[in-house]
Amino acid sequence: MPPVSQVSRTEHFSAAHRLHSPHLSDDENRQVFGKCNHPNGHGHNYVLETIVRGPIDAHTGMVVNISDLKRWIKAAVLDVLDHRNLDADVAYFRSNPSTTENLAVFIWVRLAQTMPPGLLHQVIVSETPKNKVVFNGEGLTDSDFEACIV
Repeated sequence: MPPVSQVSRTEHFSAAHRLHSPHLSDDENRQVFGKCNHPNGHGHNYVLETIVRGPIDAHTGMVVNISDLKRWIKAAVLDVLDHRNLDADVAYFRSNPSTTENLAVFIWVRLAQTMPPGLLHQVIVSETPKNKVVFNGEGLTDSDFEACIV
């Protein structure tokens, strides 16, 4: 069996959003989300780390060609999210609060639909230098994949 390695690619994107759940009342939203529920929203300069995992190919010496990884991230994530209002521009967030947790799920699904099966290992989404979400695809259902189609 060939050695297995992880490869990571970091990208940045900017997006606006408002933390607001359609499943809560206005008062509950204000209590749960505080200032992040402001009607005018706010923005972040997100950092996305995409980690893939697999065997090192004996002929190329690579788990994945970085050019392919860059192209997949651009098409699946950056072209869809960068300089967007998540709540207004991305259908998934009309029924799911645009928390960093849900953003990580959305990104995972989009990337998993773009990459060869089994290659995606983890996504890490940082909304600030102090706050990040790590997601590895655990618990996803077919309906999650259907909901993230753009």
